[in-house]
Amino acid sequence: MPTFTVLGAGAMGTALCKPFIDAGWEVRLWGTWLDDHLIDAIEAGQPHPRIKVAAAPGIRTFRSGQLAEALEGADVVDIAVTSEGLPRVTEMALDHIAGLRALCLTAKGFWTDPEGRIRLLPDAIRAIADQKGVSLPPLVAVGGPVKANECAAGEVTATTYASRDLALAETLAREAATDTYGIRPSDDETGVELCAALKNVYAISLGIADGLGEATGVPRHNLKAAAFAQAIREMSLLVAAVGGHSETPYGLAGVGDLEVTGLSGRNKLYGVRLGKGETPDGALAEMNRLEQTVEGYPAAPLAVAFAHQAGADEGTLPLLHAVARILQGGVDDVYAAVAAAVKPARP
Repeated sequence: MPTFTVLGAGAMGTALCKPFIDAGWEVRLWGTWLDDHLIDAIEAGQPHPRIKVAAAPGIRTFRSGQLAEALEGADVVDIAVTSEGLPRVTEMALDHIAGLRALCLTAKGFWTDPEGRIRLLPDAIRAIADQKGVSLPPLVAVGGPVKANECAAGEVTATTYASRDLALAETLAREAATDTYGIRPSDDETGVELCAALKNVYAISLGIADGLGEATGVPRHNLKAAAFAQAIREMSLLVAAVGGHSETPYGLAGVGDLEVTGLSGRNKLYGVRLGKGETPDGALAEMNRLEQTVEGYPAAPLAVAFAHQAGADEGTLPLLHAVARILQGGVDDVYAAVAAAVKPARP
């Protein structure tokens, strides 16, 4: 029986345990120093506090001080912490990952390297490992669309596993897939990771459209649809600019993940608050109080900087820049800002 260890007992980390248990793996779930209350609920058989679904039976749980035990003899490990927590968890885990078949990544976002450049998270892991002199196993980017509560409940889910080692991605797709958890392998690690980080930012614009509709009683479905299409176009342009496949955003990792996030994800819900008139900082504070992580908030300025590094300016990515400005608190009319960013230029 192969062993799968998840680092991070949050919503997605806990949800990912379900398909691997169903596929016949031994599954271990390690909680960070912030996850004790989550592990308490799992061990008590209660619904997970963040997804309101009980964790899959059979998970072996480990506390923050038991990292070495959680990783001992593991075949595949997934890092499922926030982008801010990834560097520390990576450093902690490096001494215990020798012999892994694969190191998977469901954490999404950007990382600022010591020289001030914005990098994707797989590059962060590689840089940290290189600095420590540790050889990494192949990395696998796990992309959406995966809504944590549905995955944890065993609902039908289609996802993407992307690795520079396509044969490995294909093997994991065969070994981890179940009747309800379908995996599409890809060799576009860059495209899948970038889509996963960007969709959190763009989903905020979709939420703004919904919030405007709720606040005024006038639906903004056209605005939301236009923002969706513009987001995918911008993703494709930026993915291609940094060496990924321009078609990746038009599949599960882009269209699929943005669709599910734009329906009810945390970044969309944050956008709804903005559309209804809450300030960016006030809305964020309330969601933090509810333990609803808004990855798109810190990702937005980093995404803009990342795009600038790639030579993509506001003329190329107007919606990305509009969302970033809104989150900075400098936009009085969020409707006008989003609308201006999604309207095609006149011939």
